[in-house]
Amino acid sequence: MSRSSRALALLSAAVLIPGLASCSAATVSMEPARLANDPACAEIVSRLPDSLSGQERRWTDAQGTGAWGSPTSVLMTCGLEDPAPSTLPCRDFEGVDWLVDESQAEDDRYTITTFGRSPAVQVFFDYQTVSSADVAQALGSLVQRYTADTGRSCTARPGEEATPTPDAGS
Repeated sequence: MSRSSRALALLSAAVLIPGLASCSAATVSMEPARLANDPACAEIVSRLPDSLSGQERRWTDAQGTGAWGSPTSVLMTCGLEDPAPSTLPCRDFEGVDWLVDESQAEDDRYTITTFGRSPAVQVFFDYQTVSSADVAQALGSLVQRYTADTGRSCTARPGEEATPTPDAGS
């Protein structure tokens, strides 16, 4: 290799390496769910919004996942088992029922998980940075379109918040 070819190769490497490093630094490390290879998850992930409640999308290193914000304020995982009936509050956004887990509220974090959908989608987010309604609305249309409705839904007695119940066939 000639001296000029080596110099060009070194210069190219010097230009490319920082660019690659900045890409890998932006990647969010996550674990895939057991059913992350479900075709519905692939459809959902391929259509995730570029921004969510004002937070820009970031790349993840696991199948069936999504992340937004820097620092990360929203983490989404597709491919969970549909959760069992629960005493957690259950809210409908855009025709999709979501279980709302506020157990980490003291850390400004909530988790919402689809109920009555297979595979289930779970979203962990910082409620000081993003709106739960924005998150559920943005992802709800994708969930509704690509996941199977299991026939289970949230129900409530008059004057009470909806809670998830098993389908009528159970």
